Amino acid sequence: MLVLIVDDDEEDVELFQEALYVIDENIRSISAKDGEEALQLLNAATEDKPDYIFSDLNMPRLDGKQFLVQLKKTAVLKNIPVTILSTSNLEEDNKAAIRLGAANFITKPSKFACLIEAISKVILHIPKDVGSRT
Repeated sequence: MLVLIVDDDEEDVELFQEALYVIDENIRSISAKDGEEALQLLNAATEDKPDYIFSDLNMPRLDGKQFLVQLKKTAVLKNIPVTILSTSNLEEDNKAAIRLGAANFITKPSKFACLIEAISKVILHIPKDVGSRT
């Protein structure tokens, strides 16, 4: 499984990668610092597209909502499930992300164990044949 992490905070990316490793050491991850870089990376990938994307909501250049809109406009990318992560716990942010096509919205937990639990819940809902989507 390949996971794309889109977040401008390097420490959050490292923490997320550690959590993925704890969940399953075979999960591979790549990262981008904002939505614009993520779209460039995704459009350049010829075969190995991520099975799942976790994107921060608030980023410079192209934020999580804008990234989601652009992703869903691209035929070869629109079916990749996206979970939006945010420090925000505002219901309006959650509803907006879901309305724009996010599969999930997670308020970033402050504890590492809670992050592992939140990611696990999302990843466990990925269909076993998700890699055959591309």
